[in-house]
Amino acid sequence: MSHLATAAGLSRPRTGLRDWLSPLELCALASIWGVSFLFMRVAAPQFGPVALVELRLALGALVLAPLLWKARAQFPLRLWPKLALIGAINSAVPFTLFAWGAERAPAGIGAITSAMTVLFTALVGFMLFGEKIGSRRALALASGFAGVAVLAAGKTAGASIGWAVAAGCAAAFLYGVGLNLVRRHLAGLPAAAVASATLGSAALLMLPLAIANWPAHAIGARPWAAALMLGVLCTGLAYVLFYRLVARIGAARTSMVTYLIPLFGVAWAWLLLDEPVTASMAVAGVLILGSLALNQRAAH
Repeated sequence: MSHLATAAGLSRPRTGLRDWLSPLELCALASIWGVSFLFMRVAAPQFGPVALVELRLALGALVLAPLLWKARAQFPLRLWPKLALIGAINSAVPFTLFAWGAERAPAGIGAITSAMTVLFTALVGFMLFGEKIGSRRALALASGFAGVAVLAAGKTAGASIGWAVAAGCAAAFLYGVGLNLVRRHLAGLPAAAVASATLGSAALLMLPLAIANWPAHAIGARPWAAALMLGVLCTGLAYVLFYRLVARIGAARTSMVTYLIPLFGVAWAWLLLDEPVTASMAVAGVLILGSLALNQRAAH
């Protein structure tokens, strides 16, 4: 999810290559990114947010490492401080915020708030980089924030979820900042290699904190399996699928996955964790997804 705009700035579409596969692969990608919130919900209470994110970053970077190695000549040493900064903003901190929220609220909450990334990307572009936002995008932002307010005011299983919603929105905002930075400072580089470099840099930055916060208790097989799936499947392999789609159908069409992630996230949590779908979650989801549709229309 955090590399939607990365691909928009770094990749060009190729058409006519097995387009019949694209809808299936979009659904598969949305399902994988949607289930990532379930894996965080299962693993975060046992590992803690910092240790879990370290595993996620390291495993994701390893899966993508062959692509970075292939493009290594395009990544001189002087570029790595910038990659490390973007890795912190675009991966390490938002992943940690989502994992922190997963300890405190149902998995569906994080999935819904993650959809705000697209809106925050437009807002950051307007606030920091002078991009025009227009009346339709302003309305989309207002609708999205209304959905967040509804979500934050709600309760699930009798517990307030406001802080988890705030963490998810902060993570989405950082994605928006990171995506604008990637688009402006790393354009022209292979997108999957950039993903590997930023994930690996973020893993190195997080390593001392992860060692200091590594759980002292034994961790069961279920949380370990969730953590491994989060890193290998939902971070590494998902980005491979994502950039494959971008190369075939373009970043704009691939970004439609944003609409499906909250739906799959809530559905997986309901199906496998028996988490309830509340009225506030439904209303918030409609408002946020509606805002994304309005934002996409404004962008064309």
